[in-house]
Amino acid sequence: MKLYFAPETCSLSPHIVLRELDLPFELVRVDNRTKRTADGADFLAINPKGYVAALRLDDGAVLTEGPAIVQYLSDLKPQADLSPPNGTLARARAQEWLNFISSEIHAASHPLFSPAMADEAKAVFRDKLCRRLDLVAATLARQDHLMAEGFGVADAYLFTVLRWMKGFSIDLAHWPAIAAFMERVGERPAVKAALAAEAMAPSP
Repeated sequence: MKLYFAPETCSLSPHIVLRELDLPFELVRVDNRTKRTADGADFLAINPKGYVAALRLDDGAVLTEGPAIVQYLSDLKPQADLSPPNGTLARARAQEWLNFISSEIHAASHPLFSPAMADEAKAVFRDKLCRRLDLVAATLARQDHLMAEGFGVADAYLFTVLRWMKGFSIDLAHWPAIAAFMERVGERPAVKAALAAEAMAPSP
């Protein structure tokens, strides 16, 4: 498999999951501006959507969208327990978290990356994000991870998007349970390995 990634983006989530599962894969960096890959390919030919993450499977098929990728990967190695079994309420709860992170935190963060957006408008989006983080903190105050069963794919995704908050002037220390979660997940060997590999990956 090949994982197409860009540093400090949502592609970190499937990267962490690949390493948690100890699955063989090749890491390929993408230049988000030029849409070229480190191995010389046109990324738009791989993923016409033009953004990471994209996972090329061994049969040549390409899977996109982080939440779909992490669920697919977790089902390749169900014994690792990164996702509950299909058809269970617990699986639906994990998908509930993935969708919440995708729509209410990830998507809500996009406008804050824009240098053209007025400060007044950014304040509205920051306020919305903070209210969503209140909900996340309430869960993490009761348990170490989003699912009571332990670390899973939703935690990898949450860790990934929460790394952006500092750049938006949102201090996670305001939510001690979230700050503790970030420290806890950041110490996982797979997370450390993913961050180190992304830092060292050759540029396009």
